[in-house]
Amino acid sequence: MSALTIPIQKLVAASTAAAASSSTSSISPLKSLLFKPTSCRPLSHPKPTPFRLRFTASATSTMGDVAAMDAVQRRLMFEDECILVDENDHVVGHESKYNCHLMEKIEALNLLHRAFSVFLFNSKYELLLQQRSTTKVTFPLVWTNTCCSHPLYRDSELIEENALGVRNAAQRKLLDELGIPAEDVPVDQFVPLGRMLYKAPSDGKWGEHELDYLLFIVRDVSVHPNPDEVQDVKYVNREELKELLRKADAGEGGLKLSPWFRLVVDNFLFKWWDHVEKGTINEAVDMKTIHKLIEK
Repeated sequence: MSALTIPIQKLVAASTAAAASSSTSSISPLKSLLFKPTSCRPLSHPKPTPFRLRFTASATSTMGDVAAMDAVQRRLMFEDECILVDENDHVVGHESKYNCHLMEKIEALNLLHRAFSVFLFNSKYELLLQQRSTTKVTFPLVWTNTCCSHPLYRDSELIEENALGVRNAAQRKLLDELGIPAEDVPVDQFVPLGRMLYKAPSDGKWGEHELDYLLFIVRDVSVHPNPDEVQDVKYVNREELKELLRKADAGEGGLKLSPWFRLVVDNFLFKWWDHVEKGTINEAVDMKTIHKLIEK
């Protein structure tokens, strides 16, 4: 049965049942059931070629997906609007986090969204890692770099000059995920080192297709992880990170690393770490190249 042929009695009944079981969600039960048909809402400048998302999942399966999510993650999936870009990082529109992470939409419509990955070092040049929360929809419980998220489709995070919009988003998410106050990570202290484009499935249904800004910062910070986002944190030096890589490669203890973190480690991290320790990080900056990488 398609979403458009469900009798109104079943819609009302499903809406009432969903409302009773999830009073904390900000998504209306009827919206959760039907999942709004959307189209990319393009910017007035530059004007992209319009296209419309095609929904194939039934209302029942969509409602099941949403009901299975943690309430916080469900809210973010529908309220956060990611910035859609082309492979040259030109903004072409925006779409919900939900749609941007469905592999069927990524594959069918080549949805590519802007993202960032923060690598925060303390004054001993140790790198702060986080383990993603068990409630994360994509890549739960994997270890990754300090903070990984998306600038949103809002004025403050669309600023292109010197990647200011992305740096504003990084400051916001460091507070959201790790409780790091904004004053601990001033936006002018983030160094955008480069950009990479990659695609990685998570579990067959969900995945990533991102144009990722790689941001480095050296600061001693106060960390108070948000359990809705982060399971654990640790600082590592080079040798400790190499041991994590060895364990992940060997499958020891179920240890897994995020695909984007592994791509950065394999292609850039250790040579950039040299620059961090020498205080020459600006010499490594290359924001002209977009590295197109494939997960190993």
